[in-house]
Amino acid sequence: MKDKRSYKLIIGLGVVAAILLGKLFYIQIIDNKYKINASNNSMVYDIIYPTRGVIYDRNGKIIVGNKVAYDIMVTPREVKPFDTLMLADALGIRPDLIREKMAEYARNRRKIGYQSVVFLKQVPPETYMRFGELQYNFPGFRGQVRSIRDYPVDAGGNLLGYVSEVDQSFIEAHEGEYRPGDYAGKTGIEAAREKDLKGEKGYHIYLRNSKNQIEQRYKDGLMDKEAVPGRDIVTTIDADLQQYGQSLMQNKVGSLVAIEPKTGEILSLVSSPGIHVDMLANIGQHYDEISRDPYKPMFNRAVQAPYPPGSVFKLVNGLIGLQEGTLRPEMAYPCSNGYHFGSHTLGCHTHRSPLVLEEAVMMSCNSYFCYVLRNVLENKKYKDIAESLDRWNDYVQSFGFGHKLGSDFPAELGGTLPTSKYYNKIYGKGGWKFTTIISISIGQGEVGVTPLQIANFCATVANRGWYRIPHIIKASEGVKIDPKYYEKQYTMVDTLQFKKVIKGMWRAVNSGYGVGATASIAAVPGLDICGKTGTAQNPRGADNSVFICFAPENDPKIAVAAYIENAGFGATWAAPIASLLVEKYLQGEISEERKYLENRILQANLMSGVKID
Repeated sequence: MKDKRSYKLIIGLGVVAAILLGKLFYIQIIDNKYKINASNNSMVYDIIYPTRGVIYDRNGKIIVGNKVAYDIMVTPREVKPFDTLMLADALGIRPDLIREKMAEYARNRRKIGYQSVVFLKQVPPETYMRFGELQYNFPGFRGQVRSIRDYPVDAGGNLLGYVSEVDQSFIEAHEGEYRPGDYAGKTGIEAAREKDLKGEKGYHIYLRNSKNQIEQRYKDGLMDKEAVPGRDIVTTIDADLQQYGQSLMQNKVGSLVAIEPKTGEILSLVSSPGIHVDMLANIGQHYDEISRDPYKPMFNRAVQAPYPPGSVFKLVNGLIGLQEGTLRPEMAYPCSNGYHFGSHTLGCHTHRSPLVLEEAVMMSCNSYFCYVLRNVLENKKYKDIAESLDRWNDYVQSFGFGHKLGSDFPAELGGTLPTSKYYNKIYGKGGWKFTTIISISIGQGEVGVTPLQIANFCATVANRGWYRIPHIIKASEGVKIDPKYYEKQYTMVDTLQFKKVIKGMWRAVNSGYGVGATASIAAVPGLDICGKTGTAQNPRGADNSVFICFAPENDPKIAVAAYIENAGFGATWAAPIASLLVEKYLQGEISEERKYLENRILQANLMSGVKID
């Protein structure tokens, strides 16, 4: 019995020994990763930065490319005593700057280790060449060639975004992807498609001897890795239209957004004032200047500013009334310079009265749409106004308001819409009625929307009740977009109802000023532009000028929203700006008959009247 136990023990020990020997053989002979890890302390990785992907417009025009830049790198642990004055002279910098940097590296010696860090960024080519001739005098210093962004077309800094060096918080948020000295897209398209554009870094591996001197390639370069260039991106933007939109918005504060209705593709997205592309390639140099600008050029008003929509919102309330059955196109309502309730009046401009729906849209009658929303909110099929308001909220959200649209453009805001819960909190349950919240009838009060949402609403009307989520990237080779951008998003209003307001929009532009049309200035013969003006109250200054339009009426190719801060009536500035953009896109040029209008817009400076917080 004892011999049997001894026999089993010997067998067990033999199995364990065999396993250990097999594992040792695998580690030492077959799998060399442990050797590599053990050698890492003597290895030097010379990083090869990939070329960042090129960004194209929808027509194949390069709007962001690459050009060569020259950096001076330093590996602090390899630095030997050197002539500070000679290095300063070679690089064209102050000797004190060199001393300050070397002192900083000494303080962070443990953190930096044997890494190479950027000593000077983007030195001129002649400086780089001069340094190259003297480099042997400065052990631990070397030159590095990399690519930086180039902007052959001024397609808008807010739209394109900028690339800058990553900081520690960014590195920690993207663990393992970036290291000090790397660059990444921080805003705009550069940030939205960073994963596609950045590519993959490569490296050459060198061995260091016992004196910390680099002496040879590791395994003759067998373990080196080539850099993989970033993927090219094709945008939905029309670069020529973007540039023209920027020129129209020069010296004005606001946004100009154009969408192709059938696809949801954003044709132009202008935020003014914005960042000029000349500043993007070296954003660090201009950052303080930009951040101190009181007009906040880094703030992208097109997707981040929640404005009151003003009278363009009357179309939403009209469509809801039609769908709910509380409004019929032939219904007429009076207007005596406004809607009167108790001792109060919600004012309106002078026009003939009473009006039916088509005329009310054409003339933008405030009183008419007060009646429209009153009937929606006092609809007897709902138990009280709280229930009908929440139903109204559902309708409005189906048009893309009150929440983020889900665009692929970063930093999009969702805007604001009131609910019964909100009003109950402000006024108490049962403490409010239609006249308490009457301002939402005409797109004021608690309604806040972004210019992108207004443009999307215009595209929705153009499509007779549906939209595709606005987006700025097209699918292309190696680049996919989310399937949601191909899906139709339907509103809660039946398609048949839209033609009843579209006719009023057509008349607002094409009927002529003499019959009360509010947007005659936007008419272009042959284009059948349909539009709606808006004048949104602004507590910080003059009213904001708003206009939406699409064209042609029966086969829409473009939908536009113009929102100009402190510019007064919608017909004065927003309407001509939007219509010029439509004409430029559909006809390629501005007709001689409208050149006077184009010149007026291009030469206008409306920024002096804008109140800055």
